Amino acid sequence: MPKYYEFKVAGYYLYFTSFCVIECMHVHASDRKLTESGSAKFFVKDNGESILQNRGILNDREINKIQDFIKQHYKDMYRRWSEYSQNGFYGDK
Repeated sequence: MPKYYEFKVAGYYLYFTSFCVIECMHVHASDRKLTESGSAKFFVKDNGESILQNRGILNDREINKIQDFIKQHYKDMYRRWSEYSQNGFYGDK
């Protein structure tokens, strides 16, 4: 399971799975097992804004911190995503 970074953001690893690269770019956030169960899921737009699809176990403060981090680092994160997927950002056609 590829992590965007080896460190945690707001106490959570940011990652994606090999099964989810068929979708547009998104970020899972989990503090334990790197699985979709219990994790939050953020779809990322081409301007760095993100849409929360599933909050998992995260509280509002953690969600805001992660969304701020994604906004600041989405281009770097997209480079990592594009090593595995040809699908673009959320909302791209």
